[in-house]
Amino acid sequence: MEFIFYLFAFWLGGTVYQTLELWWRRRTHWTMFLAGGVCAVLLEFLCNGVFFALPLPFKCILGALIITAVEFSFGCVVNLKMGMKVWDYSNLRGNILGQVCPYFSALWCVLSLPALLLLNLLHTAIV
Repeated sequence: MEFIFYLFAFWLGGTVYQTLELWWRRRTHWTMFLAGGVCAVLLEFLCNGVFFALPLPFKCILGALIITAVEFSFGCVVNLKMGMKVWDYSNLRGNILGQVCPYFSALWCVLSLPALLLLNLLHTAIV
């Protein structure tokens, strides 16, 4: 049953990530579905599993770090290695290789709250 939950979390994370991109940037890329799915599974595994006892604000910070790390990893492969140019934060202050920046990391911290609450609710209902 837990495997099915993680598959569902992956699908949900991918769908939400792409929806957020469409809303924010008016475009998305299929690789963002994969990135969102990985983010959701890692958020669930770490924040509602391994680090379950952490206070919610710390989970949100951890969530932002997780999402930023996934975004950086995907960016290095998709944008820098494969040259797909899905996004470029080079013009934003504090960016790292144009793939991540403090502005979006802070946004991920805020968006981690509803994501963690939803994943926790779904985990309780399904698993």
